[in-house]
Amino acid sequence: MKQSKLSVLFEILMVSAKLGFTSFGGPIAHLGYFHDEYVRRRKWLDEQAYANLVALCQFLPGPASSQVGIGIGVMRGGLLGGILAFVGFTIPSVVMLIVFALILNGLDFGEAGWIHGLKIVAVAVVAHAIWGMGQKLTPDTTRKTVALLALVCTLIWQTAYSQVLVILTAAIAGFIIYKEQKEDSSSNIEFPISRILAFVCLGIFFGLLIFLPILRDLTASSWVAMFDSFYRSGSLVFGGGHVVLPLLEREFVPSGWLSEEEFLAGYGAAQAVPGPLFTFAAYIGAVVNGWAGGMLATFAIFLPAFLLVLGSLPFWVSLSRNPKIKGALLGVNAAVVGILISAFYTPIWTSSILSPMDFAFAALLFSLLAFWKLPPWVIVVTGIIGGIFL
Repeated sequence: MKQSKLSVLFEILMVSAKLGFTSFGGPIAHLGYFHDEYVRRRKWLDEQAYANLVALCQFLPGPASSQVGIGIGVMRGGLLGGILAFVGFTIPSVVMLIVFALILNGLDFGEAGWIHGLKIVAVAVVAHAIWGMGQKLTPDTTRKTVALLALVCTLIWQTAYSQVLVILTAAIAGFIIYKEQKEDSSSNIEFPISRILAFVCLGIFFGLLIFLPILRDLTASSWVAMFDSFYRSGSLVFGGGHVVLPLLEREFVPSGWLSEEEFLAGYGAAQAVPGPLFTFAAYIGAVVNGWAGGMLATFAIFLPAFLLVLGSLPFWVSLSRNPKIKGALLGVNAAVVGILISAFYTPIWTSSILSPMDFAFAALLFSLLAFWKLPPWVIVVTGIIGGIFL
């Protein structure tokens, strides 16, 4: 029995590591790789259970593909299975980006044209991600208004607490406005985690979200500040890795933790490695505080994903049937669109689009990504070449 359990855990680690080394293309592509490996080939779960798991993780903030992988690992091998599934899928890109950061750390990027090209790439990629989210998450006038109010509030009031308060306010508004919202289908996922552990995980998630900014102010510790910034970014991002970029840039570039050039060089590298784009945090942490900073950053930005998956899945059947909870989620999703537009404007747009030629090039890159459906790595290469000529 013990050997059988070890065999299952080893299989989870090996399969997820293979996916971690080969899964290029972002969160949507990752979900396709997962379906092919876990559902079609290995039959660890059926089509309906996989669809329900993906639906939940799309509702939750954080890296959706990583959360799906964690959920499958837990369903297959319990809590340890979830940890191993995460480690296998994440560590390859974490190691690559930390090594890249250590190589580049301390280099003088100057005013290199390729760096400016990467800045414009960031404008195109993040604009495309927010555009897609806006279409999906703000389809009616009410949710567009929520997004607009969130945009205005976070532009005018730029503090560590503003995003959390805007999210909570939007949840209350959605709870009231959309209390009759219906859910089309329910979930039949079986999840080997007790409700007591789920409550503990949710309590830790919200406790850290509320008290880390306070602890940051009280201690003035750079390590606590870094943990808080990464944890908050991982807690408030909906829609995948691309949209975490403006939040991380706002947290680390204006405060002087790393330069705009270092930030965007790492973002370009993150586009070129397999696995979740959230591992970009490992690069930032390594630039700021070496390899230990990279590991802390990885732990901090993925911790909310773990806590939310473990805290939500045992309750997903009842939650998905509760119209008031669904309404609160609709309000939160709309507010996140506004928060991301705010962060997209400053500092992404203001530091990148400096001339009509920059705007024209950004429009070209956006069109290549949104309309011609070229992969992100092609956009990155095009941006670097164009930046050199610009």
